Amino acid sequence: MITDRHMATDSGLPSPGVLIDKANHLVQTVATPSLVQLVLRVALAVPFWRSGMLKWDGFLRLNDTAVTLFSDEFMLHLPGGPYHFPAPTVMAFLSGSGEIMFPILLVLGLGTRFAALGLLFMTLIVELTVPDGWPIHLTWAAMALGIMAHGPGRISLDHLICRARSHGR
Repeated sequence: MITDRHMATDSGLPSPGVLIDKANHLVQTVATPSLVQLVLRVALAVPFWRSGMLKWDGFLRLNDTAVTLFSDEFMLHLPGGPYHFPAPTVMAFLSGSGEIMFPILLVLGLGTRFAALGLLFMTLIVELTVPDGWPIHLTWAAMALGIMAHGPGRISLDHLICRARSHGR
C-alpha cells in the first residue's frame, strides 16, 4: 500500500493513508518523548507533594494531624488485619519527608529513577492503607514504572549531568 500513500484519490484529495501519516506525524511532534517524560514526572510529583505539604508545620516539624493519622486512623490492610502502623511518629516523619523530597527530585529530574522507585514503594504502602483507592494508585504505579523504565528525558538535571560527564572525558 506504499503507492496508496503517494496517490491522490479521484477527487484530488490525499488518500486516507496520507492523511493518517500526517495526523501521526502531528501527534508525534506534539508528544515528544522528553515532553512526555517531563509531564509524567510532574503528574506523579503533584499528588505526593500536596499530601506532604499537609503533614508539616515548619521545617522538620510534623503537625499533630500527621501523627494522629498514623497513630489512630491509618491501618495496614494485611491478611489477618488490619493492623496499626508500627512507630507512628517515625512513619509520619518518613512519609512526610518522602512526599516532599521525591517530588522535588522528580520535577528537577535529579536521581529520577530512584525518586520514582521511592514513590512506587510509597504507592504500595498507600494501597495497603487505602485499598479502595486502587484505581488512582494503579495510575501512580504506572507513572512511576514508566519513569523508572524510560528515565527522565532530556528536560532534566540527570540528562545535563550525563552530557557534562560525557563531554568531560
